[in-house]
Amino acid sequence: MNGHRAVAIAALVPLERLDTQPYLVDIRSQFAHCAQWAAARGHTLVREVLAHGLVPAHEALWDPVDSGEADLFVVAEAAALAEAVHPAEEFRALCELRGVPLALAALPEPRYDAAHKARIHRRLSMPTAGYDGR
Repeated sequence: MNGHRAVAIAALVPLERLDTQPYLVDIRSQFAHCAQWAAARGHTLVREVLAHGLVPAHEALWDPVDSGEADLFVVAEAAALAEAVHPAEEFRALCELRGVPLALAALPEPRYDAAHKARIHRRLSMPTAGYDGR
């Protein structure tokens, strides 16, 4: 295998924070940055975890590692990690203790103009069950 098998972690942030932290509300961009970062380094995303305030030892994070499916965590930025896992520093320490690298994709955030924020708002506020697009 030519790289790590990675778990991408994205933060689930309330839509009310769209005006102040659009990147954290935009889950698609977080996962896309993780995928872009991983692909550029020859890594493969094998799992995506969407979280808000998970404890650092939560099984949703560690199951892919424990099962041998993954051997790297990647998150779009430090603020996303802080929202996804509480406390983030404890998660970092646990990664170090267990020998699992934790990488910050650290790519530039996309530009968020009013139209982009409106698209995110519509996408995230749409009902998911039974929605027929009308």
